[in-house]
Amino acid sequence: MIVPMKKISLVVLNKSREASLEGLRELGVVHLEKRNVSSAALSSLLDQKSRSETALGILQSYVVKEKGSDSSKHKTPDSRELVEKVLSLGEEKKSLLEQLSWNTRERSRIEKWGDFNPRLLAELAGKGVTLIPYELSHKAYEALGGDERLILLGKDKTAVYCVALEPLPGETAPWVLPEKSLSELAEAAGNIQSRLAEIETEFKGLAPQGEAISRHLKTLASDIEFETARAGMDLLEGAPAELTVSWITGYIPQDDLGLLKRAAAENGWAFVAGDPTPEDPVPTKLKNNKLASLIYPLTDFLEVVPGYYEVDISGWFLFFFVIFFGMIFGDAGYGALLLLIGIIGVLKTSKKGVPQALKLLLLLGFSNFAWGVLTCTWFGIDAAVLPAIFQTLSLPLVSNAVAAQSAGAKAIVDQNLQIFCFSLALLQLSIAHIKGIFRNIKSLKWFGELGSLAMLIGMYNVVLTLVVSNSFRTIPFLPASLYLIAGGFALSFVFAGYEGSIVKSIVNSLQNIISVILGITNVFSDIMSYIRLWAVGLAGASISATVNAMAGPLLGNFLIFLGIILLVFGHGLNLILNVLSVLVHAVRLNTLEFSGHLGLTWAGVVYKPFAKTDIK
Repeated sequence: MIVPMKKISLVVLNKSREASLEGLRELGVVHLEKRNVSSAALSSLLDQKSRSETALGILQSYVVKEKGSDSSKHKTPDSRELVEKVLSLGEEKKSLLEQLSWNTRERSRIEKWGDFNPRLLAELAGKGVTLIPYELSHKAYEALGGDERLILLGKDKTAVYCVALEPLPGETAPWVLPEKSLSELAEAAGNIQSRLAEIETEFKGLAPQGEAISRHLKTLASDIEFETARAGMDLLEGAPAELTVSWITGYIPQDDLGLLKRAAAENGWAFVAGDPTPEDPVPTKLKNNKLASLIYPLTDFLEVVPGYYEVDISGWFLFFFVIFFGMIFGDAGYGALLLLIGIIGVLKTSKKGVPQALKLLLLLGFSNFAWGVLTCTWFGIDAAVLPAIFQTLSLPLVSNAVAAQSAGAKAIVDQNLQIFCFSLALLQLSIAHIKGIFRNIKSLKWFGELGSLAMLIGMYNVVLTLVVSNSFRTIPFLPASLYLIAGGFALSFVFAGYEGSIVKSIVNSLQNIISVILGITNVFSDIMSYIRLWAVGLAGASISATVNAMAGPLLGNFLIFLGIILLVFGHGLNLILNVLSVLVHAVRLNTLEFSGHLGLTWAGVVYKPFAKTDIK
């Protein structure tokens, strides 16, 4: 369920606003309203954060985890000094790399002239002997006709290298003398590389101290939050300095309002609390039982949360996601692996407290295992050769053991699976509209939800008739389905947009007649979308069977080692693909099809109270 919230405005004396914010942060129950603010202190903190993140990013590339290593044994300097040292080394490394790159290009440019000291040419010029170097093409050199003012030094396939006693006629530019000789450049390159190696060594030595920067970043995040709140407090001007007050707005769970009242009495705060309006950016705090809360690791990973005025579907999300997960993975062998991983994780974390993610993994692994047992699917092995006990445990209506008996039996099993997918669609989407009926029971709008439910039931029968099997065409419920669709459309047309006036609702439907009509096809496509559960599961099973077929011939001879590698790699890849399929398809059916029929947009703001950060 979504926890009811109150909007509060807290008023404090301006001279004590920092202390008041500290007290509010200690309380840890108020979600402050986000505001765009700026201050010199905030700019400084943000700059420190940026520099610290850059320094941490540099050190992370040098971290080497060793067995038995303990970062606590390293003497950690002040975090700011560490950041500045890392950034200084980083800037030096960048500059040296630029110098090395220039050095390499310069040596490449002058190496054909050999190793000479360019300063000698300047000394000769001072004594009245001018030597001007030129790098000429063969054609340009021949055009000079053996000018006696030229001294040939050498040539290769691309150019002629010479010096002239005076500038050559025309626009031929002299070759640019280097600042250093080739040997000096080589020595400089060696020095640069030596210094770069020293910097790399320093980075490796500093890498274990990156944890200090991580802790510093957490402190900065807390300081930034505090300064943002301080800078965002409005100031009531016009009163004497000692009586000037500041105030800030936020949201608090209704059940925690008593905590704020006591804190206000103890600290001399004034505050007002009231119900938020639909225009307010009210944060969403969810409160569910332990079972429904198992879906939180997934929704937190996806960063989706219902809006404050929407509905919480955590329980239904979990229920259907578990079913979808099992159908998409669809393999008892994979399910057993997931269960094993989950059990190991639970045993390792039982003393500290088992994370919700591991509990969810156990539930998903069990769903996968159960569906694999029912369909007689074990690592993609042909059901006909599986032990009899596995075939006996399976459910004949959806069992691969039955499907393996004949082409006709396989068609019936596939048909049953398709019917099950569409029935899941009917069940889940019907729940959405039934919830809508109860949510709008005090308004005529519930007739619109009833109409959508009728269209859904009618379209379900149409899908079975048109998609699953020709045998359904003989069932005389198709006309009744069309009546349901027509009647449901009429109810939805009249009452879907009802907000106190039937006339306004009809006018609104007429203004959006195209989208209203398309709503019928959307119902059909939403039901059809659930066929992906069967199709994606079938694809995963096909990949498993293909991997087995490729590895099978290798297991009976001296290539058994390659066969085992192929099995591990192939099934491992299939597991990864199944995870991606779950994230794409199982999540989609909950957050798009199901949520669309609920009117749920997932546009909520997560409740994050202004509280002290645990820095470890």
